[in-house]
Amino acid sequence: MIIEKLEDSLRIEGLHPAFKRVFDYIKSHDILHTVPGKIDIDGENIWINIAEPEMRNLRDADIEIHKEYIDIQVLLSGKESFGWKATRDLKAEKKAYTRENDIAFYSDKADLIFTLSPGEFVIFFPEDGHAPCIGEGHIKKLVAKIKL
Repeated sequence: MIIEKLEDSLRIEGLHPAFKRVFDYIKSHDILHTVPGKIDIDGENIWINIAEPEMRNLRDADIEIHKEYIDIQVLLSGKESFGWKATRDLKAEKKAYTRENDIAFYSDKADLIFTLSPGEFVIFFPEDGHAPCIGEGHIKKLVAKIKL
């Protein structure tokens, strides 16, 4: 997992060939005022989803994992907390992995809780179980999906 500010993404962009494409797109578009929905960058290899989810409390936030995609989650408005637990340590499977949706859910408790403010991002790799959308009210966020 990586947590950083958008203004400091340059250090991160060299870690994966698609990271620069995602950050260049984010920085060259008015994402805050973009209508929620999917944005195609490179078909199933790189895409972005703009969402305005309702937040939930920590006890209702299941941990999710992905096996085929890296997530870059950027908070656009509000405050968003996340739970984190290493995928290898997850034991309480709640919903089995489906390749079609590239997701599985676990009811384990998170080992770490952290909060993002607008302009900050987190990158989750398959090794990172994560529980997003913890907090109150609604937020606006961007989730970029990068195929491994």
